[in-house]
Amino acid sequence: MTREGIAGPEPAVSVALCIKCHKLTDAPVAVRWIESDSGPGATLYACPEHAVQLGAGPTPGDVIR
Repeated sequence: MTREGIAGPEPAVSVALCIKCHKLTDAPVAVRWIESDSGPGATLYACPEHAVQLGAGPTPGDVIR
């Protein structure tokens, strides 16, 4: 059996772009979730320093419209 078609947890992100300072961080913190009408949504990440300012999320406002 292949991994294709099997739903499971998303793979861990090891490097991401901070949405506040726009620099790569090797310790990303998920702070927002953007839902999509078609296709998968997107998770936005911040570096640990800016995650404190933005508040770890996703927040209810990101999920509930």
